Amino acid sequence: MNVPKTFYASRNNPPSSRYIKQRYLDERRHRMLDRMIRVDHAGEAGASTIYAGQLCAMRPGDKATETVKQMQKQEIVHLEEFNRLIREKGVRPSLLLPCWKVCGFLLGFSTAIMGPSTAMACTVAVEDVISKHYDNQLSELLEDGEEEHRELLRIIQKFRDDELEHHDTALEHDAQSAPGYHIMTQTIKVGCKAAIWIAERV
Repeated sequence: MNVPKTFYASRNNPPSSRYIKQRYLDERRHRMLDRMIRVDHAGEAGASTIYAGQLCAMRPGDKATETVKQMQKQEIVHLEEFNRLIREKGVRPSLLLPCWKVCGFLLGFSTAIMGPSTAMACTVAVEDVISKHYDNQLSELLEDGEEEHRELLRIIQKFRDDELEHHDTALEHDAQSAPGYHIMTQTIKVGCKAAIWIAERV
């Protein structure tokens, strides 16, 4: 039997510990980026439909309505950017993407139909969770290596700043005057955190 020379070479020269470590690091980094892009794509899809639901329930021409329209435009830009990353990096989108869109729309519609302040309270809760989520991702990427993740760091930092702006704008539009503000925002935050945990994995 003719045995390929590479067989003997591989037996006589097993992979070095440095090679094994590097391969492990590459695989870990790949899983990390997959997880981040998947959950952020799902989150931005959900956020854009939250605002779509709110706009369906709000009166045209209201000051709050125009503010929500501007927020939605930014969320659509965010979603388009993650659509690009999903394609370029070959990341599988969340299997529950249709669910996130439906839930987002229903959350937006149900809060806005109760009034502009309630819609803004919803925005405060959602953007608080999302901005902190992005902060955690920025820390994780910086720890793994700033040079390796320069593009994603730039994108996430910009989007985090947009979400904080939405949060502060909603507070300026009387979010805290919404009936049951604290109970409602805490409930929405719990739901958002659960959605993030699931979307990272499914």
